[in-house]
Amino acid sequence: MRRWANWVNNFLLPRMLEPKLNALLSALHLASPALPVGGFAYSQGLEQAIEERWVTDMEQTYVWIRDVMLLSLARQELPWWLRCYDAAQAAQWEVLIEANQQLTVLRETAEFRLESLQMGYSMAKLFAQWPGAKVLAQLSAHVGSAEIAWSYPAAYAALAATTGVDKDTALAAYLWSWVENQVLAAIKTVPLGQIEGQQLLHRLKEHIGQACIAAQSVDPTQAGSAALGLALVSARHETQYSRLFRS
Repeated sequence: MRRWANWVNNFLLPRMLEPKLNALLSALHLASPALPVGGFAYSQGLEQAIEERWVTDMEQTYVWIRDVMLLSLARQELPWWLRCYDAAQAAQWEVLIEANQQLTVLRETAEFRLESLQMGYSMAKLFAQWPGAKVLAQLSAHVGSAEIAWSYPAAYAALAATTGVDKDTALAAYLWSWVENQVLAAIKTVPLGQIEGQQLLHRLKEHIGQACIAAQSVDPTQAGSAALGLALVSARHETQYSRLFRS
């Protein structure tokens, strides 16, 4: 009996836990601010909202980030993110490329489009070094097309799918990295203190789950948002005189 218990503890359990642990570590890696995709350089309109005095304190920052996530990302970007994940997981490369194109054309302003393409380009450079994702690095040749201009959401979703991160975890990690970047931008420019930043992260956690559920209920072909204020601040940010961020 003792020999059996030792075999279970020393051999069987580690083998059972290893795939889950590897998937979790991959999700943490994808959500890490150390990932060299340049997310720190963008505020996604928040800097201009602060310049316009639409966001001046912690409460207004919370409302801005929450509303952009629930009313824009969850209803427009994330349904297509899920389509990209499903396509990559099923090796439906033509579907993935089409969804990637949709994510690019849905960007509201030139600034947002450039941000997504630049971060997507940086993410795509990582494909070759991630186990299981080498097919993405060779995808252009595989489907006989020109070099793919990856949008960041599509590149992220495809990489998560081909490296074994389950869809719910991958989507939550994607949103967490977005929320964290928004909070860090607010800390620098509102400005807010580090403690206030942590309070914001705690308050926004529950909305990440809401955004994931909302995105899963939307057919990508019906996805859309009318975030006119977000589009306006992005357009104005392109000519803002003094700024820290590229969007």
